[in-house]
Amino acid sequence: MDPALSAVRLTVREAIHTLSSSEDGSLILSTLGSLKRYLGETENPALPREQEEFARVHFSAFLRCLVGKLSPDWLELLPNGQLEELWASFFLEGPADQAFLVLMESIEGTAGPSFRLMKMAQLLAGFLSAGRMAAVMEGQCRQHTEPASPLLQETLLTRVVGLPDRLGNHLQQESLAMFLPQNYVPLLGEEVVRVLQAVVDSLRGGLDCSISFVSQVLGKACVHGRQKEILGVLVPRLTALTQGSCLWQRVCWRLVECVPDRAMEAVLTGLVEAVPGPEVLARLLGNLVMKSKKAQFVLTRKLLFLQYRCTTPTLQSLLGYLAMDSQRRPLLVQVLKELLETWGSGSAVRHTPLPQQRYISEAVLICLAHLGEAELRDSRDELLASLMAGVKCRLDSSLPPVRRLGMIVAEVASARIHPEGPPLRFQYEEDELSREMLALATSRPAADSPLEAGSSVTPVTAETPDKETEDGGAPQPRPEGSDSELDSDDEFVPYDMSGDREVKSSKAPVYVRDCIEALTTSEDWERWEAALRALEGLVFRSPAATREVAEYLTSQFYAVNYSLRQRMDILDVLTLAAQELSRPGRLGRTPQHGSPGPTSQPGSAAAPAWRAVVEERIRSKTRRFSKGFARQGPATGPNKFNSVAGSFFFPLIQHFDRPLVTFDLLGDDQLVLGRLAHTLGALMYLAVNTMVAVPMGKALLEFVWALRFHGDAYVRRGLLSAVSSVLLSVPAERLLADLPDELQEARSWLADVAEKDPDEDCRMLAVKALLLLERLKDRLLPLSS
Repeated sequence: MDPALSAVRLTVREAIHTLSSSEDGSLILSTLGSLKRYLGETENPALPREQEEFARVHFSAFLRCLVGKLSPDWLELLPNGQLEELWASFFLEGPADQAFLVLMESIEGTAGPSFRLMKMAQLLAGFLSAGRMAAVMEGQCRQHTEPASPLLQETLLTRVVGLPDRLGNHLQQESLAMFLPQNYVPLLGEEVVRVLQAVVDSLRGGLDCSISFVSQVLGKACVHGRQKEILGVLVPRLTALTQGSCLWQRVCWRLVECVPDRAMEAVLTGLVEAVPGPEVLARLLGNLVMKSKKAQFVLTRKLLFLQYRCTTPTLQSLLGYLAMDSQRRPLLVQVLKELLETWGSGSAVRHTPLPQQRYISEAVLICLAHLGEAELRDSRDELLASLMAGVKCRLDSSLPPVRRLGMIVAEVASARIHPEGPPLRFQYEEDELSREMLALATSRPAADSPLEAGSSVTPVTAETPDKETEDGGAPQPRPEGSDSELDSDDEFVPYDMSGDREVKSSKAPVYVRDCIEALTTSEDWERWEAALRALEGLVFRSPAATREVAEYLTSQFYAVNYSLRQRMDILDVLTLAAQELSRPGRLGRTPQHGSPGPTSQPGSAAAPAWRAVVEERIRSKTRRFSKGFARQGPATGPNKFNSVAGSFFFPLIQHFDRPLVTFDLLGDDQLVLGRLAHTLGALMYLAVNTMVAVPMGKALLEFVWALRFHGDAYVRRGLLSAVSSVLLSVPAERLLADLPDELQEARSWLADVAEKDPDEDCRMLAVKALLLLERLKDRLLPLSS
């Protein structure tokens, strides 16, 4: 047996025996002082070999002995806190990894609030404040000659990253502020920077180091959802340190390369979101995307196609990083091909949420801004094919934002991919979305392949600014002494023509049928105008005329010789007419146009004035015994829509599945189908308390059930609104008696839509319909929740 090794073992054994049995403060002080020499902190330190044996074999056992002796009486064996200070110095000056593990073990092993528990928690807080966590990680970086045990590294990794959760679960309300995640994780980030600084210093001194453990700490912290806290400290510091330092850049590249594959996505996602631009991202990652298959998948597939959480600046950083190096630019071209392929997929347009479609469109425009004409020319045919397919799918969409995205991307992409061809131009309303998208298209590339001058796309304005207002918007002053002053007409008095009447050759129609005949057969514009002016008044004065007009419009909706716009106008007119009929007191309305009725008199307009004066006099001279304000109740009256609701509703719903030569609701004319679904829902809602509400509800639910899996989001929105209209308009008792099976099927479908539908508005409408069903659950569907 080596006498030196046995001497260390005997000294530690005697010290532990003294600490366990003695109550003499002076003896304990001298015993602890004799062991301090093995830490190398005294004037007469032990031999390096003895220090190594003490640290490797005996230190953890000795610290556990110190923890076991911790008590108020034991610390008071010496005055002025001498014993506590010497006791704490072994944890703060000895091997950091072992001290940290013993501190965590002692805290987690102590049950309930106690003096020992709080002392150990305070000592751990001092351990962290003294920067000892950097020593823990640095010790793992310097073990390149003799690698540490994998079990030890995994134990350290778990406790270093999981410290807030582990101590929070154990200390509960007694946890210290330093152990909270929002305080501890930034501190851990600062310690990582200190470790990396020590590694850089070692490399400059010619010593090898490994930063694998630091990479694992970074990866595990990001996997735990702490990307913002730790990278919020790391990225600004590393951004400054890598500026002009190749060695620091190499260390950062190695730091990210050594992150385990299971944590690579979390780290890269956090970095892309945290960096201020593509230049910084390139300094931190280098050519990682070319070396790591996992990193390439995350940066070129996961962040672009499988999610859409990145903001526009994040997209610019990511795609700009790919464009900044000649080795990475082929990846950018491949990304553009895949983006346009996805953008041109009809299935993606139908089943992708609108925010994700905008996300893909922004990525396409950013890629086009970074690529040069020569790079695009090699893939022109493939890119144009995907572009044209996407334009067709989007222009056929029922949603205006989808169509507008298609127009903007088509204009920009066609000009960039095929600049010598005829430019595409669309008319769309300029709003914040279009301005942001066009700004992305005109941004200059960051790589060494600049865009050609004049290739940027700018919106086409439909109006030319007035010459007087183009300079600041204010009219230009006229030159003094001009002829405009001499030609002024201010002195002339205008002739009173208020009593003049326009002479018309066409007589106003007297019957609704005459109006319809004039509008459908005549080519005389004066007769058209007279019919339009008279029609509203005729319909208002004759309830029978309402049925006549409704039957005509519903029959014409499925006629052959109409455009889609005209068919949608028919639906709008029917909806507005139903609103007027269902409104209480609607017959008292005076039509704005049309010939006066036979009972109208010239002096009737003054009647409300004298009547108000008389009523005011009676009210002022009437003595009332009750106090309070006179309130005018809401207008009441029968629902005039009751008698004609069926004429509005059933002709529209009967033939929706019968295609015509120029009109196919179940084919390409899905925009009109969506409008029809919304109209039927509105008619159902306005038919509340009518005699035909129950058969209308049954027919509408059958209509919904036939189209419930339609691929167009606008159609699905109309169907979901129709379900809510049925629940609001049909009496609850009749729903229970006549439609129990339909409602139970609708409930399952609504739950599925609320959970899985890609359109946000569809999910919201499904939730609202489910809430209506829940309110009626006890009376309608006696099912267990």
